[in-house]
Amino acid sequence: MEKLARKQVQELTPYLSARRIGGSGDVWLNANESPFNNEYSLTFDRLNRYSECQPEALINAYAAYAGVKPEQTLTSRGADEGIELLIRAFCEPGEDAILYCPPTYGMYAISAETIGVERKTVPLTADWQLDLDGIQANLDNVKLVYVCSPNNPTGNLVKREDIISLLEMTKDRAIVVMDEAYIDFCLEASAVDLLEKYENLAILRTLSKAFALAGLRCGFTLANESLINVLLKVIAPYPVPIPVTDIAVQALSESGLARAKEQVATLNANRAYLKQELSQLNGVTVFDGWGNYLLVKFPDGDALFKAAWDSGIILRNSPIEDCVRISIGNQEECEKTAAFIRGQLA
Repeated sequence: MEKLARKQVQELTPYLSARRIGGSGDVWLNANESPFNNEYSLTFDRLNRYSECQPEALINAYAAYAGVKPEQTLTSRGADEGIELLIRAFCEPGEDAILYCPPTYGMYAISAETIGVERKTVPLTADWQLDLDGIQANLDNVKLVYVCSPNNPTGNLVKREDIISLLEMTKDRAIVVMDEAYIDFCLEASAVDLLEKYENLAILRTLSKAFALAGLRCGFTLANESLINVLLKVIAPYPVPIPVTDIAVQALSESGLARAKEQVATLNANRAYLKQELSQLNGVTVFDGWGNYLLVKFPDGDALFKAAWDSGIILRNSPIEDCVRISIGNQEECEKTAAFIRGQLA
């Protein structure tokens, strides 16, 4: 079967998600999931029917939350599907390219490689900001530029002025895709207001993080209507199951939004606690983080990661030397993790 697969697929290395990596423990801080497990009500009287392609209630609810028009909103199976839809819709295999700036989320590259689209990289600067000159020098044949803010795994925000410069640079040339999977933890930093001025802007969002619905697989692409209409040409006919819509609409209701806001405040407080605790340790650097995770540099990151793993505290190792990414859990999980690390470095 391997030999029958397309050449690009034969050569592909699957994205190592937290679940694929596995682990065994009672503190899971490796997948940037929410520790909150909220309850929802469901009815099962419509499962014999297909769902709408773009359920009106869900589109209207998320558009209202995001501050955009319904016609600027598309829902999909997580933001991951949004990444792939953009490549399928705008990139010719073997001709066009995407560009992204490592260290960053790995699915941009894998989605492009699967489809046979070239991947160009311009690494972030030493302070993990965009290298605008480097990007400009590599824009030939590029149709999509992926920018993650807050960036995963570094946690930093990309400078707003650099986002605007990138949008100006790529006008009539490429689409800038802002991955805002973690923006709900710092909504004031969203680029959503720039949609009014820039037709070449697309924004990816998700309910997985701040809304504690990682298992629901519900994401959104925000863009101007003409771009959304292109994506509607390539999306599957029934991308969002009926139970997903029902739960997502409840999460986006007035009471659901109030709960999410309260839980975000709790996680941001837990993040501040963990940052303060770890910053006091000798040889440890905790980088500023704006999502529901922190990137932490240790004297020996691999050793710390393995020791935590063996003790049932499952963290995420990082491509950045000696760095470990730690998701923000509940207060007990953060306290247990901080105490464990303190003991390891004593």
